[in-house]
Amino acid sequence: MAHIDPDSPVPKYFQLREILLDLIDSDELSIGAAIPSERELCQRFGLSRMTVRQAVDHLVSEGRLHRVPGKGTFVARPKIELALQLTSFTDDMRARGMIPGSRDLDRRIVRASAHLAKELGIQPGEEVHFIERLRMADGEPLSIERAHIPVKLAPGLADHDLSDKSLYELLESRYGLVMDAGELTIDGGLADPSDADLLKLPPGGAVLLLQRRSFSGGVCAELGVSTYRADRYQLRTMLETPARRG
Repeated sequence: MAHIDPDSPVPKYFQLREILLDLIDSDELSIGAAIPSERELCQRFGLSRMTVRQAVDHLVSEGRLHRVPGKGTFVARPKIELALQLTSFTDDMRARGMIPGSRDLDRRIVRASAHLAKELGIQPGEEVHFIERLRMADGEPLSIERAHIPVKLAPGLADHDLSDKSLYELLESRYGLVMDAGELTIDGGLADPSDADLLKLPPGGAVLLLQRRSFSGGVCAELGVSTYRADRYQLRTMLETPARRG
């Protein structure tokens, strides 16, 4: 059985964190399973309650554990890695072996403001499709997507049903718009009350705010503004050392 090394320079709370992670990764503590109580962990590893709580707090903040008031602390579902590539939500979820879904929240045509026109590369006042959808995977709400698409690029788009369908697939098959390049900006934020309710988050829950400009043949075909649950997503990317000058 793993133990705490009192002579190690590694803090005891961090050693316990690593032990708990090993139990989770080896499935000794499976998803949804309750971890031992603070008292049990104190007795098993000879630690103070403050040290045990510090280790558990770290794992809760990292999204590996979650607390249920009055019941205990449980192993959380693994977070979904946010795809840093130009792909549709539908294709991304299918590739993960999950069943994608969506629910229409709003569909209308608006006149482009100066800011929206600048982002889309069109003239202010031009007509733009506004499509707001709640996106789900395996029935769980994960994000709210708000897409803006110039009407001149996709006339009649409002007539197509997008329930549980890929917007990108429709744009490609019906309008010949193949998204081949894009720009992505990611910020952290707090969900407003309406978004929190849709995403089943507590009021003021943490979210990732994504703004994406998608291009087809050099033309900006979509401005997407999405709100993702921060408790279900994480970012991962490769780091490279800059080339040294000779």
